[in-house]
Amino acid sequence: MKKSTFSPAKIAGVLKEFAGGRSAEELARENGISTATLYKWRQKYNGMEASELKRVKELEEENARLKRMYANLAMELDVAKYIIEKKL
Repeated sequence: MKKSTFSPAKIAGVLKEFAGGRSAEELARENGISTATLYKWRQKYNGMEASELKRVKELEEENARLKRMYANLAMELDVAKYIIEKKL
């Protein structure tokens, strides 16, 4: 998973400027992002403060890590079942 180059504080600041009336194109050009990214941030993080945004990002990273762990364990279980069936 690609790590974001923007800190939660920076994302919250950009969204506050956007809510303050600045145009999406101007903010996107100024911050080096696409307008689609700006609208996606607004959809996902609208109304959050920087601390809340940081917590959400941490939870998303933890969730991704746990999903990878589960996938690895499920794969190991399948292999173990296959080996047991072959021996019987």
